[in-house]
Amino acid sequence: MDGRMCGLTGEMRFDGKPADMGAVDRMTEAMHERGPDGSGLWAMGPIALGHRRLKIIDLSEKAAQPMVDGELGLAAVFNGCLYNYRELREELRSAGYRFFSTSDTEVLVKAFHRWGGECVDRFKGMFAFAVAERDTGRLTLGRDRLGIKPMYLSRSGDRLRFASTLPALLAAGDVDTTIDRVALHHYMTFHSLVPGERTILDGVSRLPAATVRTFEPDGTSTDRRYWDPAYTRSALPEHAGLGDDEWRPAVLEALRAAVRRRMVADVPVGVLLSGGLDSSLILALLAEEGQEGLATFSIGFEAAGGERGDEFHYSDLMARRYGTDHHRIRIPDSRLVTGLEEAVRSMSEPMASHDCVAFHLLSREVARHVKVVQSGQGADEVFGGYSWFQPLAGVPREQAGDAYLAAFADRPHQELAGIVSPEYLLDDDVSSAYVRAHTARPGADTALDAVLRLETTAMLIDDPVKRVDNMTMAHGLEARTPFLDHELVELAAACPDGLKLADGGKGVLKDAARRLLPAEVIDRPKGYFPVPAVRHLDGPVLDLVRDALTAQAARSRGLFRPEYVRTLLDDPGRDRATTGVNTLWQLGLLELWLQAQGV
Repeated sequence: MDGRMCGLTGEMRFDGKPADMGAVDRMTEAMHERGPDGSGLWAMGPIALGHRRLKIIDLSEKAAQPMVDGELGLAAVFNGCLYNYRELREELRSAGYRFFSTSDTEVLVKAFHRWGGECVDRFKGMFAFAVAERDTGRLTLGRDRLGIKPMYLSRSGDRLRFASTLPALLAAGDVDTTIDRVALHHYMTFHSLVPGERTILDGVSRLPAATVRTFEPDGTSTDRRYWDPAYTRSALPEHAGLGDDEWRPAVLEALRAAVRRRMVADVPVGVLLSGGLDSSLILALLAEEGQEGLATFSIGFEAAGGERGDEFHYSDLMARRYGTDHHRIRIPDSRLVTGLEEAVRSMSEPMASHDCVAFHLLSREVARHVKVVQSGQGADEVFGGYSWFQPLAGVPREQAGDAYLAAFADRPHQELAGIVSPEYLLDDDVSSAYVRAHTARPGADTALDAVLRLETTAMLIDDPVKRVDNMTMAHGLEARTPFLDHELVELAAACPDGLKLADGGKGVLKDAARRLLPAEVIDRPKGYFPVPAVRHLDGPVLDLVRDALTAQAARSRGLFRPEYVRTLLDDPGRDRATTGVNTLWQLGLLELWLQAQGV
C-alpha cells in the first residue's frame, strides 16, 4: 500500500481564484513526521492538494501522491490503508480498468471513478481521502467508519482548507483561534475529549467519521453518513439465533479475520504488547497465522506515589510463550519531561490521557525497528470492558444517558463555574445534552447498547483512536487496530449484553481467549499504561504545568479562575475528577497545548 500512514492536505476556493499553493506547501511541510519518505503537491485552478508519504505498500515512486489519473480526470490524496485493495483491484480489472502501480491509492482512484462516493461502502480499512474531479470541479472528502484516520477542516469566506492534523491548518495561517466554549465544556466534562465535529478552536472542525462530504464549485456541500451500526439483537440475521456457546467462536473468528486483514504490508509488522488481554490476543492470533520473528514492544516508567510504573511481568510472559523478538523499553524520569513536551507538540488536539506520553515514547523506539504495528486499542469500548458499563445492566433504556453521565462525566455542570472564567462559561449543560441526544437516537435495544454505540461511534474516535494515530504518526509509525475492524464492531454490537458484561466486562472476549492465552493474563486486574509521575503530578512534570498556567499567554487568555489555579498549584493532588483525572493536569495540559501551537 502506498497510501498508508501519511499526511494529506489541500485547499479549495469557491470564488474562482486559484488555490494558494504557498499555504498548501506550508501545511504539507508541517506534517513531515507523518510521512518522512516523500512529499508532493498538485494544483488545478481553484483546487490544490498536498501529501507526505510513509512507504508501506508499493514502495516505488509509481505510488507517489497526489496521484493524478489523466485518463479518468481525477487527482487524489489518501492517508490510511485499504486492507482489501487486492480484491478490489481484481474486481476493477475485470471491469476494464488498467493499473500502473500495485498501490491501494490507485485502487481508491479507480473505485471512486466507478462507484463515486459510494466506493467507501466497499472499503475495508482505515482511511481519509480527498478526490478532485477535473470535469465537474467537485471535491470529495471521505473518512473511515471508526474515524481512525483524521481529517480537520477550516473554512473561512470563499475558501476551504483541510489537513490530517490541526497544527498543519495553523501553519497555513488565517485560522480563527478563539476558544470554542462548547468544546471547552466538553473538554472539562469528558476528561479532555471533545466529541463530534467541534475542536477546541472556533475556526477548526472535523469531518465526522463514516462520512463522505462533497463540495460543489460554488461552495455548497452535501454529507452522506454511510455507516451507523444499529446495536440491536436483530441487526445481523445470521447471528440472531446464536446460543451463548456459539458467540465465543463467532467473536474469535471475526477477530482472527481482522488480524489477518491487517497483516497486509510490504514491510515487517510488530505488536505493541502491554501484556493485557487485548494485545496478547492479537499476538496469539498473529502467531497462529504463521507470522514468524514477530517484534513485540512494551514500555515501563519509574514508580511514583507508591504506584508501580510497568507491567513487564505479563508482557514477558507472552513474549516467552510465543518466542517473539521482545523489546522492553524503560523510561527514566529524566526523559519523561522532554518526552511529555514532545508529545504535547505532536497532539492534533489537547489530550490529557497519560497514555499520550507513553505512546509517544514507545512509538519513537518502535519506529527504529518496524514501520507497522498492531495494537489492542478499542476492545474495551467495543466489548464493554470499562467499569462504567457494569451498572448499566438493569437500567431502563430511556435512562441510558443519565446513567452514563453519572459514571463518565468528570464533574457536574454547576461545578464549572468555580473553575472556568465567567467569559468562557455557558449557561446550558451542553455536554449532558450531547450525551442524552446521542443515547436517545432510534435503535439500540438496551441502555448498554445505547452507551456502547455512543462510546464506539463518538467517544472512542475522539480519544483513544486519535491518541494512537497522533503519537505513532509523530514517528512515521503506522498503528493498526484489529478491534476497530468494522465487521467485528458490528458483530459485537449485535452480541447480547450479558455476554459482554460477564466476568467483570469483555466476558465473551475472555471466553474466546481461553484456548489461546494463559489464565494469568486473562484474569489479571485491568491494566493501563501507567505513567505515575503524570498521574501524581510531582517533580519536573509539576514544574512544567506550573510554568504553563502562570505564563503570560495563560494569564492574558484567562481561561480559568486565577484563584482556583493558585489553590491547585498549592496542593496539586487536591482535586480529582469523578473519573480519577487530576484536575490540575487537565487545566495544565490545555494551556501547554495552546502555547505549543502558538495560539
